[in-house]
Amino acid sequence: MTSGCVYAVAAGFLGAAASLCAKLSLGADYLRVMCESGLRDRTGTPGGAAACGWLHPLLRLLCGGLLFACNAVMWTFFSKALRHSSSSARATVTVTASNFISSAVLGRVIFGEAHSALWWGGISLTLCGLLVLHGSSSQTFPREEAKKDE
Repeated sequence: MTSGCVYAVAAGFLGAAASLCAKLSLGADYLRVMCESGLRDRTGTPGGAAACGWLHPLLRLLCGGLLFACNAVMWTFFSKALRHSSSSARATVTVTASNFISSAVLGRVIFGEAHSALWWGGISLTLCGLLVLHGSSSQTFPREEAKKDE
């Protein structure tokens, strides 16, 4: 069961990483702004726009490739989490909670996004449900064959 949780948490993080790559490759000019600011900080001159002109499409293509790679590995880990977990509900809720938290952290670190109290209340309820799911013991029912032998 523990390995199922590890796979589920990793799948949730990889799903958030795939979303980040999609936002960077298909979204607004986040990569261009990051490139220009990184070159400006590194060289100390504001002339990084020319170098970022040819680097920007390459960075977008790299993020697009990472999007597909993260999704492929995420689905692999999710299927392993389903196989190693005692129930599909546990694996699914764990992936969902991990994805929400990872998305919040990556959004805050990369884009400076902030979430409302309602969002944090919702993720808290999701985590409480996750604790209930993981804390409950699975019930085993006697097989029909055992009843026939009696």
